[in-house]
Amino acid sequence: MTEVLEGPVLVFRQGALGRIRLNRPKALNSLSNEMVGLVMEALDRFEAEDDVVAVLLDGAGERGLCAGGDIRAMYDAGRAGTDEGAGFLRTEYELNSRIANFPKPYIAIMDGIVMGGGIGISVHGRHRIVTERSRLAMPEVGIGFVPDVGGTWYLANASGELGTYLALTGESFAAGDAIQLGFADRMIPSDKLEELVEELGRIETVSEIEGILERFEEPAYGIVLPTYRDEIDAAFAHDDAEEIMAALERSVTPFARETRATIASKCPFSVKLALRLVRLARDAETVEECLLNEYRSGSRAIERPDFLEGVRAAVIDKDRNPRWNPPTLAGVPEQEINRCFLPREAEPQFRQRTVVHHRG
Repeated sequence: MTEVLEGPVLVFRQGALGRIRLNRPKALNSLSNEMVGLVMEALDRFEAEDDVVAVLLDGAGERGLCAGGDIRAMYDAGRAGTDEGAGFLRTEYELNSRIANFPKPYIAIMDGIVMGGGIGISVHGRHRIVTERSRLAMPEVGIGFVPDVGGTWYLANASGELGTYLALTGESFAAGDAIQLGFADRMIPSDKLEELVEELGRIETVSEIEGILERFEEPAYGIVLPTYRDEIDAAFAHDDAEEIMAALERSVTPFARETRATIASKCPFSVKLALRLVRLARDAETVEECLLNEYRSGSRAIERPDFLEGVRAAVIDKDRNPRWNPPTLAGVPEQEINRCFLPREAEPQFRQRTVVHHRG
């Protein structure tokens, strides 16, 4: 295979290890449509090469694996009235399914910031590594979008209502919580990553991988969410977002007040849509069911003015003061939420539909 050593995605061999490196460090390795295609091509090539034992994904730079999809490009597509945003989501979700069903060990190094689309290209792998620098999040409700890339599968299957809490608040979490929630498997210090990759580059068989990872593993940092588990479970057990907010209002704890204020700042339509997605994911048997629901709802979310307004406030003008329409949960029509799950003319085409390696 010809090595690709420049461009937004680097593809090369390190012994029997196939390497894929996201290479847009200035943009925190945010995924473009081109990058999604390049990663898919790399997976196809590494699967076909018999002497490739495993694939390892990481990101250039020290700030993060991937900060998500290129929402500026989706914003521009929405402003122009094109369907490029929906097209990007289709190909991205097809890649997420490809990773979940990849026949060879797929190792993701989730160092630094891992948000949105960064979750999608890592969490479905067989070996998910976090470090003391890892900060994971699915913050989509803050820009008028929804948790996606198969993330609702993991949110729905996290202990109790912790996943519901994360979906509706968009809060970030560190290595320890990521492992407990089922988003990662091991914590390996960042200063040992180079040595780890060197050892993985010397493997000859799949059976060697687990032992290598175990040797480098250390106790995880950042186990925070279980502290609030009872409070979260009590408030977020409701299937109606307004009832969740009412439960938080009845609580007198600082955590409840802060959580309520956080949700109140998010897009009301997205909050209701995200809650529906997480509840649907609980009954899903495969990650593809989640991806399809995420596509149908997400592709409609980016057609709404709230998405343009959310990106404007967060990325374009950066005033952090979005004006949502409707501005409250009570103003979101239930029929509009229902409409978001109707089939679309063009939908993701998945090669396989199987249960992923991890289920929280």
